Amino acid sequence: MGLEAENLRFKDYLVSLDSTSLDQMVFELEASISAKVDCTKCGNCCKSLMITVSEPEAENLAEVLNLERNNFDKQYLEKGMHGLMLINTIPCHFLAENKCTVYEHRFEGCREFPALHLPHFQKRLFTHFMHYQRCPIIFNVIEHLKNKLLFEKQDHD
Repeated sequence: MGLEAENLRFKDYLVSLDSTSLDQMVFELEASISAKVDCTKCGNCCKSLMITVSEPEAENLAEVLNLERNNFDKQYLEKGMHGLMLINTIPCHFLAENKCTVYEHRFEGCREFPALHLPHFQKRLFTHFMHYQRCPIIFNVIEHLKNKLLFEKQDHD
């Protein structure tokens, strides 16, 4: 059985657990693991994810960058359906040497990623497992969670 199958079994197992208890375990693991991970040595989220931008965030960053809003939009955003706005490049325009050049003004999705500190971990299992190989924090939280819950791992050979 491969790692992908193991993770599918683990996801199914996580759904059966008490949500509040699971959140508490994830919060504790995230706090411990994220303290040991230097995101600037990785930057995979900024290098490989689509970044959504809200109207107030676009307005704020345009002002911070001293750009007219329409110029900011042309240079940095793609507008989709229902008002959805995305940064128009991957990796993100604002990533330089694995650091965010607008860190103090970064978007909510960037501030919240990998969202392991937020309640309702079970409701975001698809997202967390989608980013399992992308983010060392998510990877380590999930692997430590398997150990903590005494989940039976399989050989991946």
